[in-house]
Amino acid sequence: MDKKEAEAVAHQLAKVPLFATMTERQLRAVAQVGLLRSYADSERVVAQGEKGVGFYLLLDGKMDVKSAGKTVATLNPGSFFGEMALFEDQARTADVVSSGPSRCMVLNRWEFWGTLSGDPDLLKVLMVELVRRLRGTTRALSE
Repeated sequence: MDKKEAEAVAHQLAKVPLFATMTERQLRAVAQVGLLRSYADSERVVAQGEKGVGFYLLLDGKMDVKSAGKTVATLNPGSFFGEMALFEDQARTADVVSSGPSRCMVLNRWEFWGTLSGDPDLLKVLMVELVRRLRGTTRALSE
């Protein structure tokens, strides 16, 4: 991915809660290890039940999230899915299928953790955000 495209992806990553507290430099570092992937109309991006290996950020186009063959959500540019696959090797909970030509930045678990291991500050920012989200979930469950 060229520098201009990495900056555009970094700008989109800044809107993702998991990455929102990262500095511009950290966001660019994460964007640089992502792969740009194009999908044709009706192409399956991920399949329910398959092991998740990464995070997807929709840059262009639309995608449908389907469960048991029914559309349960429509994703637009800026939408994302698969963030939990960066942390654990669990099965996908739904199919995601392109609805027209689409393009994503795909960040796989191995590249993500390789980037984190080279930047302790980036790891700290990520851990703080995960703890914040966990506290919010704990609070919501206890209400």
